[in-house]
Amino acid sequence: MTEIQLTQSRTPTEAMKGKTVKAGSNDRKWTGKKVALSGLGLVLGLLTVFPIVWMVSGSFKSPAEVNSVDLIPDEPTLENFLYVFTQVPFLRYMINSFVVAAVVTVLALWFHSMAAYALARLKFRGRDTLFLLIFATLLVSLPVILIPMFIVVQTLGMVDTYAGLIIPMIFNAFGIFLLRQFYISLPHELEEAALVDGAGYWRIYRSVVLPLSRPVLAALAVFFFLANWNSFVWPLTITSSPDLRVVQVGIATFQQQYVSDWNYVLAASTVAALPTLLVFFFFQKQIVESIKTAGFK
Repeated sequence: MTEIQLTQSRTPTEAMKGKTVKAGSNDRKWTGKKVALSGLGLVLGLLTVFPIVWMVSGSFKSPAEVNSVDLIPDEPTLENFLYVFTQVPFLRYMINSFVVAAVVTVLALWFHSMAAYALARLKFRGRDTLFLLIFATLLVSLPVILIPMFIVVQTLGMVDTYAGLIIPMIFNAFGIFLLRQFYISLPHELEEAALVDGAGYWRIYRSVVLPLSRPVLAALAVFFFLANWNSFVWPLTITSSPDLRVVQVGIATFQQQYVSDWNYVLAASTVAALPTLLVFFFFQKQIVESIKTAGFK
């Protein structure tokens, strides 16, 4: 009788805990489907990482060893990196890429955030049509508009200049779209309270909206910086001076000059990849938070 009373005296919470533990133990079981998916993910991950590992490994190999299939070099050397920075103006290429990527990122975030806020909050005639036109540009790739862009830049006298590298790359419909979706998800009460206090739209944008936009702006900063750091087609089209070469164009010309010396090419590629890996490593949290916060609607 006592045992029956103890069983009946269990609270619903305790009963639910028991069910939860039991369900959790079932979820931890390795079924055939889970094993197959885990194996597929592992294979895809290794295939993705392998080219990077091969590049880093080859950058430490000697010319006689660079074509070997061994990942670990027998005699690691730093001569390839010394050659890249002493015999080639590779540091100049990296500085050019950094200047272009940083300036484009700052200006793009500024203009995109203002445009996205206007499209999300201000009411004016043709707003939705304008947004659809901006969004439609995502369907047009760079090679399609490469010649018209070059003609415009040439007419404005910006060929072979930093302005020609920077100004055409500022506009990006993806940034406006992502920021607009984020601003739509913000509660209206925050802006209404600021309007009651006498703040205008510019003050609301600067003092209320921008501080709340830090996660998505940080993620967009990473995207813009990496895209412009790795840009190749437009810098190759718009510049011919060696002093304006960006890092990717520099690697391409470097590969043409040292077509048989893959150790130098791999060393230059490794140096060029380090900033992108560091940026993603330090800002990966902001990227995840922006995806969670943006709330695509």
